[in-house]
Amino acid sequence: MEFIDLNTHGEIGANSTLISIGSFNILVDSGLHPKKEGRDAMPNFSTINGREIDLILLTHCHLDHIGSLPIISKSHPNAPIVTSIPNLTLAPRMLRNSINVMKRQREELGLTELPLYQHRDIDHVKNQLLALAFEKAEVFYKGSDSVQIIVHPAGHVAGASAFEIIHKHQRIVFSGDVLFEAQRTLPGAHLPKGKIDVLFLETTRGATERDKSSNRETEVDRLIESINAILERNGSCLIPVFALGRMQEIFKIIQESINFGILKKAPIYSTGLGIDICNYFDKIHKKTGLIDFEHRILDQLKIKAPDPKLRPGKNIKNKGIYIVSSGMMVEHTPSYKLAASLLAHKENGICFVGYNDPDTPGGKLLASNESDSETFYFRAYDYLSPLRASIEQFDLSGHADRESLLNYAVQSDARAIVLNHGETAARKWFEEQLNEQVPQTKIINPNPCQPIGV
Repeated sequence: MEFIDLNTHGEIGANSTLISIGSFNILVDSGLHPKKEGRDAMPNFSTINGREIDLILLTHCHLDHIGSLPIISKSHPNAPIVTSIPNLTLAPRMLRNSINVMKRQREELGLTELPLYQHRDIDHVKNQLLALAFEKAEVFYKGSDSVQIIVHPAGHVAGASAFEIIHKHQRIVFSGDVLFEAQRTLPGAHLPKGKIDVLFLETTRGATERDKSSNRETEVDRLIESINAILERNGSCLIPVFALGRMQEIFKIIQESINFGILKKAPIYSTGLGIDICNYFDKIHKKTGLIDFEHRILDQLKIKAPDPKLRPGKNIKNKGIYIVSSGMMVEHTPSYKLAASLLAHKENGICFVGYNDPDTPGGKLLASNESDSETFYFRAYDYLSPLRASIEQFDLSGHADRESLLNYAVQSDARAIVLNHGETAARKWFEEQLNEQVPQTKIINPNPCQPIGV
């Protein structure tokens, strides 16, 4: 087999990989780089010009995996987009939101090439989507050739999938983004076991060493303690979250903690895409049972919309818990606007519950706090804020810790392991560990856009 990593900039970004095996060309994911703009955010599809794509596999619906799907699917209208059942409804919704974001970027940045696609292109995607039940093989034919595709639950987020590709005597596993631990809304990953020929392995947390004394439940306990402390000093608590997945889990954590009497009752505020995603989760729960989330949770929490008239530096009058996106506090999002109002006041607190890229406002705020800086600059508002609110980070990541992924890779006894979805330091850690523990296995850290035979 041969593969090409189409993620132009490497590391974590516009995830997309072409796998050629037998007569089949199979594209796994088609994302947009969250830190790039316009066409620079896309995978390098020119690398595969002239090739017919037979199947497109969609691991899940985060932007870095799905964001350019309408572009490649339009170029290959006969290629089924194979994915899990929840993504039948989640994928179109996330893509529609992507168009809205690109339209806003067009105005803010003056990029006339945006949006990269239109709503009618999402209709084409919907027509090509083909949902498979978890862990049931489906055979696809091309002339006298055939390939089996099996979708496995990958944890991480609703609909997240790992793909097993079986061609003749070769068994390829593409992990996608993985979380082995159960979340409040999802069971953990159940990846294929046994001898694997080629394993494509995510490496997101390779540079992060987890505290051995903590786990997801102890981090939840610590989060509730921090929220209580903020509320008791008459402050407001901001929890920046990803709209797909993390917002719904935090809602459920808050609801259960209030019901058990371990979290002080307070007004809950939220808005945006994540609230709409809650409605989708409710429908998926009722139809399939694959997600443990119901709309009644929002009703019980009596969710309110935040005051739209926020001013940097001016404290919020409506005290409470604010659960809003984006998780990395990207400029112009609700979490960024709220942080600009809350940060200067010592009674408030900001609780990050997931990974923050160092180049994002959330990552920069965490770094400022760790360096004992006295101020933080909100570039979008040209506002230098005193850094007085408490700032904490809690390990509720949607990605598996590096030791769990390493153990999975070692037990796979793979002939070759391809490292993907990770920054340079993260991939290096996996490369060193795997070379030491499975010296007989070929470890590949691919250069972008270069064909590699395995």
